[in-house]
Amino acid sequence: MTIQIFNSMGRKKEPLETRVPGQVGIYVCGVTVYDYSHIGHARVMVVFDTIVRHLKARGLDVTYVRNYTDIDDKIIKRANELGIEIGELTEEYIKAFQDDMGELGMESPDIEPKATEHLAEMQEMIGQLIKNGLAYESGGDVYYAVDRFKKYGLLSGKNLADLVAGSRVDVNTQKQNPLDFVLWKGAKPGEPQWPSPWGPGRPGWHIECSAMSSKYLGESFDIHGGGRDLIFPHHENEIAQSEGTYGHDWVRYWMHNGFVNVVSDAGEREKMSKSLGNFFTIRDLLKAYRGEVLRVFILNNHYRSPLDFSFGLLNGARGGLDRLYNALDGAAKYLGSLPDVTSVTPESEVGNPLHGDVEKFFKSMDDDFNTPQAVAVLFELAKKLNKILLAAESSDKKAAVLDHVRVMRGLGVVVGLAQATPTEHFQFKPEVNLDVEDSGSGAGISDEQIDLLIENRTKARADKNFAESDRIRDELVANGITVLDSKEGTTWRRN
Repeated sequence: MTIQIFNSMGRKKEPLETRVPGQVGIYVCGVTVYDYSHIGHARVMVVFDTIVRHLKARGLDVTYVRNYTDIDDKIIKRANELGIEIGELTEEYIKAFQDDMGELGMESPDIEPKATEHLAEMQEMIGQLIKNGLAYESGGDVYYAVDRFKKYGLLSGKNLADLVAGSRVDVNTQKQNPLDFVLWKGAKPGEPQWPSPWGPGRPGWHIECSAMSSKYLGESFDIHGGGRDLIFPHHENEIAQSEGTYGHDWVRYWMHNGFVNVVSDAGEREKMSKSLGNFFTIRDLLKAYRGEVLRVFILNNHYRSPLDFSFGLLNGARGGLDRLYNALDGAAKYLGSLPDVTSVTPESEVGNPLHGDVEKFFKSMDDDFNTPQAVAVLFELAKKLNKILLAAESSDKKAAVLDHVRVMRGLGVVVGLAQATPTEHFQFKPEVNLDVEDSGSGAGISDEQIDLLIENRTKARADKNFAESDRIRDELVANGITVLDSKEGTTWRRN
């Protein structure tokens, strides 16, 4: 077993060699809790939840840390607008975030630290940076002197001289260099504050993650992850702070998922962001889709690639998930009930006719967590399962059905898919229709048109024209129609 990881530091795939054999420490930058989380946040969380699941499936002892930023300029501004205390605001949105993560089928990290509970660790790091000559006090604030850290820009590939030349005129005359960033902010009227050796104030954003990750994972650990937008300046600044404090390399592997782009009706793409006002909260999307639909939508794309968001693509993901659960539904009806979910590995399935499928799945995940290929294995297994269910009764049919269900759901543990029952999946009723023109509700296609398409598909299957059969099925799925094949024939239902 060799897991290959694309390391943003160096920009190439590297074999995973952990600091302590058999153990992995991973830190992921969490959310700033001042509002509901959006689909961009969901991508980060689903990606790294799946990565952690796979590392565990490969037998590694994982310590997963994901923080909450619960003190920040945006938090202060929002609390002041609402006229409530900072703690009241952050607790509300931490609870909302946890509820959303539960709906997405997320496993809880081992440790979820809050920034406000780690001020002592932050102040200790800041004091050490001052002692090491990498930070300075000025006007009640403490700044990091970027030009004194020789490796600055190595992660992002940015040149310090170019950054200085391209920087805006900084009105803050307290800085020695316009690129210097704040470690400790002096207290301002109406803002929360804590005592420190440099006077009352609060921490800067970057020092929070350096302090929390190092406290729980050590002065050197294996994997640090987050969205691509955090490479600069956040992760670049974290490296400067942490290596400036400890005097040695800090993180072995840097992992970053791609942006989420919103695709307009005209096919134009733009980055999803709150500033552009084109984002969709997880909470709103969960009113229209099961959380597992959002999960398969995210995993259908490699984590490093941009993720295009549109309701057409989301509806396509829902149709694909329906196919998985249709196969499981057929198996449940044939068997009477589905067996309990148990994990499977290539080692556990030696001698099993499905060993090749299991190996293919794990080989895909070992190759920089290639979830599109891994998820495709689940669909291949569902197709095989349907063929067995449609075949004539035989002495080994029940055993074959059980085996396919067990392996399909066992692999699904790694990616967090196919874990519900078919009844739970199909009983979901959307509260809202978020995109009328592209809802996939099937409202725009008549029963007569559906019957004709089913008739044409049946003929195509009889003629062994499977490409045409699949095309018709996909057309029906795109219109919100679930196709149900059985020994008695084909039926359908509107979603």
